[in-house]
Amino acid sequence: MPRPRWIVPWADSETKPAIYHCISRVVDQRFAFTPTDKEQFRIYMRMMENFSGCRVLAYCIMSNHFHLMLEVPPKPKHDLTDKELLKRLSALYPKPQIASIAKELADAREVVAKGLAPNGDAYIRAIHQRFTYRMHDLSEFMKTLLQRFTRWHNTRTERKGNLWEENFKSVIVEDGLASKTIAAYIDLNPVRAGIVKDPAEYRWSSYGEAMGATEENTGAKARGGLVRAIMADKGWKADARHWTGRVSREYRMLLLEEGIEKTRETLDPRGNSITQVVRKCIDPQSASTELETLTQQRDTSLRQLLKWRTRYFTDGAVIGSREFVENFFNQCRNRFGPKRKTGARKMRGNTPTTETVPLWTIRDLKKNL
Repeated sequence: MPRPRWIVPWADSETKPAIYHCISRVVDQRFAFTPTDKEQFRIYMRMMENFSGCRVLAYCIMSNHFHLMLEVPPKPKHDLTDKELLKRLSALYPKPQIASIAKELADAREVVAKGLAPNGDAYIRAIHQRFTYRMHDLSEFMKTLLQRFTRWHNTRTERKGNLWEENFKSVIVEDGLASKTIAAYIDLNPVRAGIVKDPAEYRWSSYGEAMGATEENTGAKARGGLVRAIMADKGWKADARHWTGRVSREYRMLLLEEGIEKTRETLDPRGNSITQVVRKCIDPQSASTELETLTQQRDTSLRQLLKWRTRYFTDGAVIGSREFVENFFNQCRNRFGPKRKTGARKMRGNTPTTETVPLWTIRDLKKNL
């Protein structure tokens, strides 16, 4: 039986972002996605973003799984206007259906104006709520995205049945250090897999989209999402205009420092030195040369974080500062046993031994690290 999903208790907060790292894998982990599949998945992802009001901060679509860092803003205090609702719906539904809904709303407004509806506001709101309950909601976003893509993929490949091996995983992420660390982890997936040597070369990721804009795709959505992922703790909005300069340099350095190809020297039976590639990543020489040209101060804590065991990024449930994790624990105390006294746990693996640990988790993952 699947665990109940971790949902932030401050979902309607105006000041504290609700950010999730979501992951789902193809059944049997088979390599099912072609470039056409990946492109279509991104189309559906952006459609859902425009419809739901949620923000995609970072993403990567691989051949048998995907990563998605999603911010779920609080529900608006005021109801959407008919015009706003129809604009949202146009991201997801065809024009004939939008025209039908528009007519239904216009007819309902006319009935209310004539005083024929016992409760005018409720009469109109009921029509809106047929659609708005799916907005600003993590589960509804993922459910619609995965279902729509599954139907499309199954039709194209003439297959039947579930495409995903289990319910999607989600980890609650604190804005700031945690969000930019996990954004980099997501964008480095194709580099770690040996598919590309530079994350900018992979088209189906947030960084690849941000750096490889074309006439059809300006890359503004991807750049805006990364700006928010990196600078949300400082109150920055998802505005692509902030990408050039400080933000792009800081993020590029983080990606380069972790993405450098790893090698080791070994001896053959005759005693000759052989250089072996441990991990195919970015060429060390070109990465080092580029790093020297970047004057932004290095954040060595981020480098260390990305060298830790990354299972926490998918199974840690809640990731952030010690205060952030403890606050979540206190607000969700009923989900833990009576013997559990504190919430924050140090990440096992190559973690610092001092009390100044930059990131903490709510799950104590002891196995398979």
